[in-house]
Amino acid sequence: MAKRSLYQRLRSNAQVRLALFGLGLLLMIAAPILGPLPGPGFIILFPAGLMLSLQNSPWAKRVYVRFKRRHPRYAAWTDRIMRRASAARRRARDAIEGRDGD
Repeated sequence: MAKRSLYQRLRSNAQVRLALFGLGLLLMIAAPILGPLPGPGFIILFPAGLMLSLQNSPWAKRVYVRFKRRHPRYAAWTDRIMRRASAARRRARDAIEGRDGD
């Protein structure tokens, strides 16, 4: 049996998952506050917070999927910033089919 990493073992704990979800929300809230400051604060904080939230909350995943269906243009933008593998596959498939993904 393969040995699980420390991160995988910690994520199996419900309290750790809740803490990571809360950290993700905190990062998403801090992103617009730090956005006007010089530097790439918003571009780094918001996707990091969104990824933490999506990884640790089924509720957040459902809300994100609903958002993606209603606003495909904005969803493509967030997928690119988060470098989601599903978005890369979708762009490759659209390029083969000759469609514009944006």
